[in-house]
Amino acid sequence: MLVLLPPSEGKAASGRGAPLKPESLSLPGLAEARAAVLDELVELCVADEEKAREVLGIGEGLRGEIAKNVELRTAGTRPAGEIYTGVLYDALDLASLDTAARRRAGKSLLVFSGLWGAVRVGDRIPSYRCSMGVKLPGLGALGAYWRAPMAEVMPEAAGDGLVLDLRSSAYTAAWKPKGAVAERTASVRVLHSQMVDGVEKRSVVSHFNKATKGRMVRDLLQSGDRPKGPAELVDALRELGYVVEAEAPGRAGRPWALDVVVTEIH
Repeated sequence: MLVLLPPSEGKAASGRGAPLKPESLSLPGLAEARAAVLDELVELCVADEEKAREVLGIGEGLRGEIAKNVELRTAGTRPAGEIYTGVLYDALDLASLDTAARRRAGKSLLVFSGLWGAVRVGDRIPSYRCSMGVKLPGLGALGAYWRAPMAEVMPEAAGDGLVLDLRSSAYTAAWKPKGAVAERTASVRVLHSQMVDGVEKRSVVSHFNKATKGRMVRDLLQSGDRPKGPAELVDALRELGYVVEAEAPGRAGRPWALDVVVTEIH
């Protein structure tokens, strides 16, 4: 099982470990593309702080984020699973997983990134600021920039197993599963169900959508379940207590769409 995650906008501080070693990152086929983004991002932040804030969408109160980018090559690093914070990662709580579940997380979780393309949670990276929605002056919109390199490496990364796609829309732009991989892919939407005047009303949740997805991934990792495809994933989630409604694709080469229905949001 390969689980595709979005990063978090907020990130923990860089660690005290050794500086970035690009050659140590997973998916080495992305090395050249990563180097190009890293070079332009650092150059932009060194040369013109005001322009960098504009390009990166950073407010006046977040000037420190520019300084992070200036020091990307020399800053200490931490595992990506510690760098990424926020609602999804708080609910996932990688640090408290048992040993076997942490091992499974290291093999199955892949975090998409505007700067790195994608990294595994054990890859050591510095803290940074560069979302997939950024449009760099030279390379252009990063969602579009990453499509070709990701198309080269992702089919091999996906292997012949299930792909659980939990990315937000900005990050799905960088890679869309196709063909046989798409048929083994399931994307998840979280719906909040409420009774209003005796009638069920459902709404898409945003903030709590992330928390539900984090708990869901955690539960799968802890259970040790290894669903082979979307249908088996539905069964596994139901056994874990989730209310899941599945929509199989209407034609070949399309992913499954799963709705996880919750009655409480927290």
